[in-house]
Amino acid sequence: MTLLSGVADADFNFLLSALGLTKGNLSTHAERLERAGYVEIVKSFQGKVPHTRYRLTSEGRRALGGYWAMLDGIRGLEGRRGRK
Repeated sequence: MTLLSGVADADFNFLLSALGLTKGNLSTHAERLERAGYVEIVKSFQGKVPHTRYRLTSEGRRALGGYWAMLDGIRGLEGRRGRK
């Protein structure tokens, strides 16, 4: 999701290469993110070759933003504990 947050969309081969996952693993994770409403998967053909693109949904961007805010909060708490 972090990778998708920086681009309008990305194709399967780009994500496969960038993430270092197997094809099956990437497909499984993407389908779960789609079911959660975080990722939109668009399947088409370029000639006779299947082509799959992924993009982060508005809900996915909100969820990712919330995740980062939570981590920032944790880091803030850790920083205060170490100070005297």
